[in-house]
Order: sequence, then C-alpha cells, then structure tokens
Amino acid sequence: MTAISELVAALAPEKVLTDSDVTDSYARDRTFLEPGKPLAVVLAHTRDDVVAVMRWATRHRVPVVPRGAGTGLAGGATAVEGCVVLALHRMAVIRELSPDDEIAVVEPGVITADLDRAAREHGLMYAPDPSSYEISTIGGNLATNAGGLRCVKYGVTRDSALGLEVVLADGRVINTGRRTVKGVTGYDLTGLFVGSEGTLGVITAATVRLRRAPSVYPATIAAEFTSLREAAAAVSAIIAAGCQPSLLELLDRNTLKAIDDWRNIGLEESTRAMLIAQSDAVDGPAVSERMAELCTANGAAFVAVSSSAQEAAQLIEVRRMAYEAKERLGKCLVEDVCVPRSLLPDMIEKIEAIAVKHGVLITTVAHAGDGNLHPVFVFDRALSEPPPEVWAAADELFRETLKMGGTLTGEHGVGLLKQRWLAMETGPITEEIHRGIKQVFDPLGILNPGKAI
Repeated sequence: MTAISELVAALAPEKVLTDSDVTDSYARDRTFLEPGKPLAVVLAHTRDDVVAVMRWATRHRVPVVPRGAGTGLAGGATAVEGCVVLALHRMAVIRELSPDDEIAVVEPGVITADLDRAAREHGLMYAPDPSSYEISTIGGNLATNAGGLRCVKYGVTRDSALGLEVVLADGRVINTGRRTVKGVTGYDLTGLFVGSEGTLGVITAATVRLRRAPSVYPATIAAEFTSLREAAAAVSAIIAAGCQPSLLELLDRNTLKAIDDWRNIGLEESTRAMLIAQSDAVDGPAVSERMAELCTANGAAFVAVSSSAQEAAQLIEVRRMAYEAKERLGKCLVEDVCVPRSLLPDMIEKIEAIAVKHGVLITTVAHAGDGNLHPVFVFDRALSEPPPEVWAAADELFRETLKMGGTLTGEHGVGLLKQRWLAMETGPITEEIHRGIKQVFDPLGILNPGKAI
C-alpha cells in the first residue's frame, strides 16, 4: 500500500484530493508567493480526520500545511513541496453558544462574521473583525492572532481566546485554557498557540469570549484632512482626550484614490487623508461629536457624522473596500508594521519619504488607535515577485519601524514574507528559545515547515 493509499484508507476517498488541477487551488494564500506542489489536499470534517492525518504524516515524515480560507497576507498557508495541505474550512460548526457565560465554542472553519452574527442574536458580539471578516475563518484568525477594525477597544484575537483544542504533530490531542474568565493554572499554552501560524499544532476548536453588543449601531464619523500629519495628530488628540473609540482607522490619499477610481466615493482633490472613527459606548453620539470636534481642531477640512445606521455602515464600508481597491492596481506586497501610538505621525512621514526615495507606489491604511500601519507596495502585475526597488523600500521601512521601538508584524504574521527580517527583531537568544519550543511540539519539523520560526 502506498503512503497516499494508506491516507485514503484512514479517511475516505472524497476527503483526499490528489488531482493537481484541484490541489493547486489550495496551495496559495493571497500573496504573490509561488507555492510548492502538494502531494495531496485533505478536506478535514472532524477532529478525528485531523488526528488521522497527523499520525499518518508522522509515520511517513510528510510535511503538513494547515489552511483555513486562504485569506492570509504573509504566506503562512503557502504549500511547500511534497506536503499535505490540511484544509479545515469544512470544520465549520458552532458547537456551543452560551449567553449566560458569554462564550462560544467553535470549530476552525467558522467564518468570523458568521460567529458575530450568531452572537448578536443573543445581544452579544464577537469582537475581533479583520477586514476579511466575511471570508476569513476563526482558525486562520487564531493562527495569525488577527486584529481588525475594533481592536483599538477590544484587542486582538488572543484577547478573545479562552481555550483551545489542539492536535499535535504526532496526533495527540490537548486542551488548553478554560471556559472561565480567570485562570492561571500552568503555562499559558493558549497564548502560545495563538499566533504560532500552524507551526506547533492544528487548532480544531476554540472557546472564545463574547461581549455585550451595543444596543444601537455605533455613531460614526469620517474626517477629511489636507495632510497625513494632521490626520495622525487628530488620532493622538482623540486618544489623549480619553474618547475610547471602538474603531479608529486612517486612509491615505493613494488608498482613497484607488477606492474612488473603483467606486466613485466623491474624493476631493485636496484630500490627503481620511480618518474614520466610531464609538459604541452608551454615550456614543456625544463621544462621536467630541471626536469630530477634535478632528476639526486638528485641521480637518470636512467632518461628517452619521445620522443613521445605514450612513454609519456606508462610512465603514469605505475602509473595508481598501484592500480590494488596491488589488485592482497591481500585485501587492502587504505589510503590517506597528509602532508606539505616539510615533504614528513620524512613521507615516517615513513611509511617504521612503516611497519617494525608491520611486515605488505605497498605499497606507492604519488601525490608527493601535499604531498598526498597513503600507501596501503595489507593483507590476506581470512580475512574479516585487522588483528590487520594492524590496529595498520594504527593507528600509522595517528598519525604521524597529528603530522606533516597533514590530515587524502587528497581525498578519511572519509567514514566509518576513523571514529575512525576523532575526533583526528577535535576536539570537530569542531565536534559540523559539527553536527549542518548536522542537518540543514538533520534533520532526513536519508542521508548516519554513514558516514563522
């Protein structure tokens, strides 16, 4: 019996795909990276399927690349040569939703927005909301510790993860964390697995925290500025004033132009930046008016405050269209550096200067309340990877980020794209510890090899 025949026998023929025309469609995420050829794709339906795959992979020393919806932007789910892609999107059951305990137990293939909608039927919400929330999965969000538009108030995915069910590299199953709000028994293995990008184990279920949903649609403002520096200064003023926004997003001129060319949002020639802010507090309308005043005081040329749920949703949709609008311009190298909030204006100026210096198109949006910026380097669609000037600009951007006390990635993960810069941030001692942790959980090195570590 061949290795693949053995795998089919352990699962079922319909769960194991070997036709290259089919497997190739599971081999890449949303990056430009060229994947390796998978040996097979497994469509897991249950935890037992995952256990069977990992036991088989351990016996045959076959690498396994876990995959959710393939919406990642760092190459974390990119197939390596001769691997099995373990597709988890069909494990999409909300096993439990407890309004009394304000928790849900979900499988990794549950779509982020679907969990949020299910929670809202009980007056609750699932707080993490990456821009891809309508198509990204909880498993992928956990793997990369995704953030999103509401993370300025509610934190990133790790802040909502209470416990996990994880299949280890050899097929053993462990449960980490708890169902309770508090718990400090043992090491924080939940926190370790969240953000580990599939290199330590395969998450097959998660217990996540739910929060009270606002009783009305949050009041929203959109402010237009004639300079990025003024917009960044308004961000600092809003935070300093204690407004506690539930969303605070910044879009630069290049991003707004891409959206306007696509959807005609009425962009003014003088607008260099837009700030979109929201408050879901009980006194949200008053807070939003205060944020609007602070924007005006810091140079906003125009400020709109939503008067209905429909208007608020339309303003937020402008932000959510950003990435798709940029993809229309060409191929994208998408980054997600993060700096201390006080240095956001300086980082924005650095990005603009780097774009001019290297002659590249950079479009930037930011989770401004967190200091998390998404500079996107757009290059010719005909090229298989970024040209030298884009890599040079990215290198300078990362070095400037670290000089400011920032980090290479706030929520997308290291994947493959940031491998060349990882040591600049971690240093040799931390690298050694990371390799030691990997050795404990995956001694054969079969889980998502070449990623993150």
